[in-house]
Formats: sequence, structure tokens, C-alpha cells
Amino acid sequence: MTKGYAGQFLRVDLSSGVCENFTIDEAILRKFIGGSSLGAKLYIDSYNLHADPLAPESPLMVMTGPMVGSGFSGTSRFAVCGKSPLTGIWGEAACGGTFSPEMKRAGYDGIVITGASPKPVYLSLADGVAKLADASDLWGKDIYETTDVLKAPDKSIKVLAIGPAGENLVKFAAIGNDKAHFIGRTGLGAVMGSKRLKAIIARGSGRLEKADDARYKELARAAVQEIKDSTLAGSLHAMGSDAAMVTGMFSGDVPIKNWSVGEDFDLSISLGGPTLSEKYLTRAHACSNCSLACKRVVVVKDGPYQTEEGPGPEYETCGSFGTMLMNGDLTAVIKANELCNRYGMDTISCGSAIALSMELYEKGTLSKADVDGLDLAWGNMEAVMPLLKKIACREGFGDTLAEGSLNAARKIGKDAVDSVVHVKGLDLPMHDPRGFHGMGLAYMMSNRGACHLQHAALATEQGMASWPQLFDMKDDYNGQISDEKAVLIYNSENYGILGNSLSICHYLIYVLQPETIRDAFNAITGFNLSFKDLLEAGMRDWTLKRGINNLMGVTSRDDVLPRRVLTPLTDGAAAGSVPDMKRLLSEYYALRGLDERGFPREEKLAELGLPELRSMLYK
Repeated sequence: MTKGYAGQFLRVDLSSGVCENFTIDEAILRKFIGGSSLGAKLYIDSYNLHADPLAPESPLMVMTGPMVGSGFSGTSRFAVCGKSPLTGIWGEAACGGTFSPEMKRAGYDGIVITGASPKPVYLSLADGVAKLADASDLWGKDIYETTDVLKAPDKSIKVLAIGPAGENLVKFAAIGNDKAHFIGRTGLGAVMGSKRLKAIIARGSGRLEKADDARYKELARAAVQEIKDSTLAGSLHAMGSDAAMVTGMFSGDVPIKNWSVGEDFDLSISLGGPTLSEKYLTRAHACSNCSLACKRVVVVKDGPYQTEEGPGPEYETCGSFGTMLMNGDLTAVIKANELCNRYGMDTISCGSAIALSMELYEKGTLSKADVDGLDLAWGNMEAVMPLLKKIACREGFGDTLAEGSLNAARKIGKDAVDSVVHVKGLDLPMHDPRGFHGMGLAYMMSNRGACHLQHAALATEQGMASWPQLFDMKDDYNGQISDEKAVLIYNSENYGILGNSLSICHYLIYVLQPETIRDAFNAITGFNLSFKDLLEAGMRDWTLKRGINNLMGVTSRDDVLPRRVLTPLTDGAAAGSVPDMKRLLSEYYALRGLDERGFPREEKLAELGLPELRSMLYK
């Protein structure tokens, strides 16, 4: 058995109820490693890329990586991937938490799920045995309720579950892990719902075998010390990801009023990490075996938006339900976050759809009658709370928004599409490319649509990390110039995307020295890969997913930023600044080996060892 891996994968056909184990050759594991990269390889080799995302034959894959279960800090992540019902192209999302190490202990490196059950079911994994069980009594329950029921017999059971949004095929439905961690982006909770798979639970007793246990322990201790010594890690532990709210306002990073306003320091102060920690934080929380502990546990004891103690909002949610809506009430953001968690909805896409609605309501494109009598004035969170339930249950105007911002705008008509801020159908995360032009290029070229996590550009362009041992970097980058950004993004993708293959948290990629990560990976697997090998794996990952998207219809015409973020702001740190889209793309295409259609050239596919993709793209 290859060290670092449980040694088997699981194939589940929900239509027949058959579960069967299978293995993958070590040669494939060396090339694709794990996570969504390995998922993409399985997908293109065995499944119909043109099937509807919600059709029974479309696969849903839950994939770990070789560092998962090792105990190394930050290695509790896993990826869920398949075809996105929101975008119609390659979809993936990743999160940390507790499920992935338990799935590994239960004997599985990955799960590939096809078919559709005639009734609701859940999948149980325990020490190499997989079983399906009736979940009819869970259908209709929210994620918190479902988790409590499934953990009742044994609190150590780890749970992945969908809520009403997934059941009702909301196009940005999320999958929750033990209430606190979410597979949010690209709507894969709807794929799970289409298969009538309510949950997956795992409990195992297996142990991960390492190639060099003594060397691994030495590196694991070194990683803990690097985290203790890191200023960035200290900030994340003290204030979570929401530490970025105040600093981001100074740099032009924070989107406001559906990307139309450049500055509002009152909002950033009331929504930022210091306020969250001072007023509502009860304790920090960590993913499994992580010494950084950036997660927030919060409670709201007073006022109209009271909550029980539970998972607090990340920076992205404080943006999507705060600055984007012109809402400065942090208690309302905390409540909206809790409701999205319970219903199972991606807070970025959900908040963006509501921001779009508020803008169209202000313009008169939407009337009060159009939105079920709700007053969708900017910042009116009293209207947002019932709207969240309407979206999750597809009731009234909520049914329109449940299709996602772009599809909702197309249905609304009257130039509403001009107000949608997306790339390839995926709403932009809460980082404005007018403040950081490299991020704009990363949005255009990320394979799941606009994304801040399919690369390490957030860290490199904003000066949080540099890795001269990997590739040449300036000491400082001006975010608001497009010069030299193509090479920065290209390199940041090749390294940063490895987080989804190795299954290590992006924050740890930012904090730890690359040598520590490389050497720990090699100590676990015995692969003895060099930096060159790892960066090539990142290139292969990106190119394979790009080819899948090409086969699904993506071309160079889709590599564009939305009109809104190509319109200069009149205030704030990014005032007057827009990315030079033509220059960025021209330089990047040359680096990535793309032709004028946006397809990987044949010689690039040969260089990266992707003959199957080559034959499919160049028949």
C-alpha cells in the first residue's frame, strides 16, 4: 500500500444501492496526488462531461489527500468536486474541519457517487465497510438538526450533510461538516440533493502509515514552531479571517454596495475582526490537528438577531452580508451566517444575489410586488432574514434567486445582467481586483470561476508571503498595476493549487516554509518529489481542469472580468484603477501555453503527461 494513503477508494451507485471498493495505481497518485486534482483525473477518464450536473450519471466526488490523517497542522482539508449546477462547468470546493481525517481512518481516500436513490439515504463509512441507510426521517431537517441526530449514538462520528437548500436544488447549495465547516462554492450541495443523499458519516480506527515517521515528527514539530513565530498566524488566531476587513478597506480590497462604492470605514470598523472578537467571540476553534486555530465561535445574547453559541462568520460572509448590502450590524451578519449554515447555502453567492436584488430594487427594476412585498432597501436586514428561507425553500422571489445571480438576472431582464459581478457564472469573492490587478487575472483564469483559493495570489500580491526558493518575486508589488502580474499569478497558481491536492489549508501554505511542506509530504509518502515535481503537478492540475472546461464549452471568450469591476471607482484606495485585462491575458496565455481559443496547446499537454486530454481536445 502506498504510504500516506488509506489504500482504497469507494464507488457508490445510489440507483442500485451497490457500494464497491477500488484502488488506484501509485503511478497515478504520483502524478495527481489527491484532492480535486485526482478527482478531475477520475472524472475525465470515466464519466460523461456533457451530462447535466443534476442528472444521476453525473458523479459527485469526495476526495482527501495524502497528508490528511497525518496530524500535521492544517491537513484536515478535503475536496468535493463534480460538474457545477451553478456554472455548468468544472465545480469544486474544499474545507477543513473534522470529516476528512475520520474518512481516512474509516479506510477511504475518496468516494465517487453516481445514480439517484429512490428515497432519501445516508452513507455510513466504518473501517473499510460502506453501507447505505434510510434517511427519510432526516429529509427536511436543517444541517444542524441532521448533524445532531446522526451524532447522537456516538459524538465521535463525523458528519457531512445538506440542508433544505440542497434538497430543493438551490444552485449554490452548500454541504456542511459538523455545523462549523462548509463546502460552499459552486453548488455541489444541490448535486448531493439531486441524488437524495442527505448525509455521509464516518467513524474509523485506522492509522496512517508514513514512509519516514521519525522525519515526519521532526517536521511536524518544526511546523508548529513556524506557526508560533508567524505574525500572520498570530493575527488569524486572534481575529480569524475577518482580520482582513479593516486592512482591506485601506488597500481597496473590500467590495461595497454591490461593487459600486470604494470606501466606507464605518462599515469596516463595525464589521471587522476586532469588533467580532471584542463583542461576540466566546473562543477560538481549530480544524482537526491544527495549531493555528483561526475559527470563530460566537454568540449574540441580545437584540433582534440573537443566536446560540456557534460558528461565527468568516471575512467573506462579513463582506457578502455586510459591506455588499450596506449593512453595518454585525449581529445581523452573524444571524445570516447561522441561517445559511442551517439551510446549507454558500454565503458568497447568496449574499451576492441579495446585493443584486437590492441594487435592482433601488433602480426600480424590481418592485415591492416582484419581491413578495419585502422592502429590499440597502441595509434592511429585517427583509433579508425571511428572504433567506424563501431562497432555501424556493418560495416566491426566493425561487428566482435560488438559480444564482446570473440566471436570476437573465430571468428578471431589463439589463439586470449588467449588475451581476461574476466570472463564468460564479460570483466574485470579497476581494476587489481594482485594488489588486493580479487577483483580477486569477479570477478570470480560475477553473471553477471567480476564486481566491485556486492559487496563492492573495498572499503573494498583498505581501503576506513570498517564496524566492520557488520562483522569482519582487520585494513588493503595487496592487494597482498590471505590470508583471501574469507571471506572479501563473507561479502562484502552480504552487497554491497544491493545497487542494495535498489537502493542506491555504493559511498554512502562506505561513509555512515550502521546504517544510515538501519535506513533510515526502516523509509521509516516500515519493521524494522536488519543488520542480510539485510545481509541475500544480501545472498539470490546472491544465487538466482547463481542458475539462474546454470540453464543456469554455473558450477565451469566457476569460473576462465583469463590466462592474472594469468601471473605475471614484473613491477609496482603488479609485481610478482598473486591471489591464488585454495585457494580463496576453502575457498569461503565453506562460500557460494556451492558444487563441484558450485551449492548452498539444505540446503543453504532451509535456505535462496528459495524453487522454490531448486526444479529446485534438480529435
